[in-house]
Amino acid sequence: MDGGQPHAPCYTNFKRERSVASRRSRKTKGNTPVQISNNKKSGFTLIELMIVVAIIAIIASIAIPKLMSARLAANESAAISTLRSIASAQAQIQSAAAIDSDADGGGEYAYFGELSGADPLRISVAGVETAGVVGTDELTPAMLSNAFGDVASSTVQRSGYVFQIFLPAATATGVTGAVPEDATGGMYSTTLPDPDNCEILWMAYAWPADVNKTGNRCFFINQEGDLLQMNNRIATPYDGAAGGPDFDAAFSIAGDMASPLGINGVAAQDGGTWTAVQ
Repeated sequence: MDGGQPHAPCYTNFKRERSVASRRSRKTKGNTPVQISNNKKSGFTLIELMIVVAIIAIIASIAIPKLMSARLAANESAAISTLRSIASAQAQIQSAAAIDSDADGGGEYAYFGELSGADPLRISVAGVETAGVVGTDELTPAMLSNAFGDVASSTVQRSGYVFQIFLPAATATGVTGAVPEDATGGMYSTTLPDPDNCEILWMAYAWPADVNKTGNRCFFINQEGDLLQMNNRIATPYDGAAGGPDFDAAFSIAGDMASPLGINGVAAQDGGTWTAVQ
């Protein structure tokens, strides 16, 4: 209060301040007012972008090798698991005598095409081993996934690894050779495995489809459940469908799949160091 006189209404000061602010925010060109924008466009500077790129490169240099290593380890673990599944399927088909191509009552081991039901089983005709009939002699139910029926160059590829089964040939002069699966699966050719030896012997290898990218180690399994590994650091590493091991690679005697394995100080035929998978 000032001498008891009331103050002027406050809206007069508000209008005056608003008018001053309006004039400050405008410039005139002739009689036409021009509004000045106070907005500024923002963005990254070149240096800021270079810093971001450098950070991403550092993170990638750390993460990518770890991802590759994890992928290799996963593929190798999957290969071991697959070989164990193959061994289980072989034990089942042999004990069930689903294949008895010499009609002696003894069950025999099989190829991928036979185990997956994609190709007919070997049969006996008057006691003589013969290729089965398509549409009649397939295994039902199959003991392996039908994916194992996708055979090419006598091999199957799964999760970055190549797999191949060998069955025994007839023993001659104390040496037992091996017969690979037909190129597209099963056994249709005239070079059939030996029925008697097929009751007691089989083996399979697994090696990288692309060495150092999908896997490193090579693996082996047989009718005894011997699961071996080899670091694949040999003169010519096993690599791809066309670059797999010879059937006797893990054995101590050349050309003989009935010979002892090349482990525990005994040299293997491929010169690699084969050890048991722990």
